[in-house]
Amino acid sequence: MLWSALLLSPSSADAPRPIEPAALQALAIWALQFTPRVALADDAVLMEVEASLRLFGGRRALRDRVWSEGQELGVGQLAWAPNSLAALALARAGRENGLRGPLEALLDALPMTVLSAVRPHALTLAHIGCRTLGDVRALPRGGIARRFDKALLHALDQAYGLAPEVHEWVQLPETFEARLELVFRVDEASALLFGARRLLLQMCGWLAARHSGVTAFTLHWAHDVMRSREAGEGGQLTVGTAEPMRDVEHLCRLLAEHLAKVELAAPVGDLRLTADTVHRLLETSASLLPDNAVHQGETLHLVLERLAARLGPERVLRPVLGEDHRQEWMCRWQPAPLALPRKPAPGPALPQPTFVLPLPLRLAMRGNRPIYQGELQLLAGPQRVEGGWWDRVASAPDEDATTRHVARDYWVALSALAGVLWIFQTRLDEAPAWYLHGHFA
Repeated sequence: MLWSALLLSPSSADAPRPIEPAALQALAIWALQFTPRVALADDAVLMEVEASLRLFGGRRALRDRVWSEGQELGVGQLAWAPNSLAALALARAGRENGLRGPLEALLDALPMTVLSAVRPHALTLAHIGCRTLGDVRALPRGGIARRFDKALLHALDQAYGLAPEVHEWVQLPETFEARLELVFRVDEASALLFGARRLLLQMCGWLAARHSGVTAFTLHWAHDVMRSREAGEGGQLTVGTAEPMRDVEHLCRLLAEHLAKVELAAPVGDLRLTADTVHRLLETSASLLPDNAVHQGETLHLVLERLAARLGPERVLRPVLGEDHRQEWMCRWQPAPLALPRKPAPGPALPQPTFVLPLPLRLAMRGNRPIYQGELQLLAGPQRVEGGWWDRVASAPDEDATTRHVARDYWVALSALAGVLWIFQTRLDEAPAWYLHGHFA
């Protein structure tokens, strides 16, 4: 077995600093992304990580990730050992690696007060010459059992691996809500990102444990109690993403773009983050073979979301294929932050042009053949498109609505000078005509 102990702040064995239960609970929820076996004990978070080593790339890779992310959440000390109580004792003593040598030798050299069960009897043990755990363990077991409570002897046996441990595992909550009291009052909205990042890191850990992503989260802030009456209780900002996401860096960049447009009505002293819309995230399976592809930069939808957050959603649009075979209304534009349709519309049978004219251009005729920079040769077709009787539009409020019904036969045509073209012939008109509607690149 392999256990890890996390302490929220560097604490000496003689005068440990009190830890807020809410901060400890938040750290435990974040730790659930690494292993489902997380427990709280003696102002520390304990993780049983033996089964997670291969998933995260080995002991060193897991340690580096836990340490790098944990520091942002206030973790001040980390330790590894074959059991949880030994890991906790090593963490309190400032020793990280409990696997470097025999466990008995490592624990014997630690100050005796690294075990919570020793502290009530520390003065008595010090009077009889005990300084380390090795000194306490060297005392006669019968004398320890008679003079002190059984908890001391039982804790020693657990730390040295001679007695089993029992833990109450932390349960993953169904919803996420985290709160953070700022160290100092903040006057500018952009400065809220420092505290919000810590909350986002907790939320991403909760999402990873649920194998999910978020498409909307809300940052709430509370104004200082010395605010003016007009300022109100506080404010909030909701950030949305087009796809389920739990990348803390991208979420921080999105939040920073939105906060840049916010003006605080009063100094802020408290933050709260909630995950509003959560979706199951489809994980990508890793390959058994080495992947030589180098992935650099951001994907397109991440860049579009950042631009939309900076410029406004109505100024950054993306094309979406609609369920319509009429060329003019086959594609619609929607704001980039909005989610794409989960079920894509079926594509047409023939290839579609790269460039479409705003209005079809009527072609001249030579005999029965259309002309555009020379006589056109029909290559493929026809693709019959007929519909739109339901699509009614009025040019003015006081005018009757007309339908945008079309009945066309589309062809792929070749011009000696203009290249490959997309043309159609009308079918229901009294005088059928040919039109140019697009170009192929």
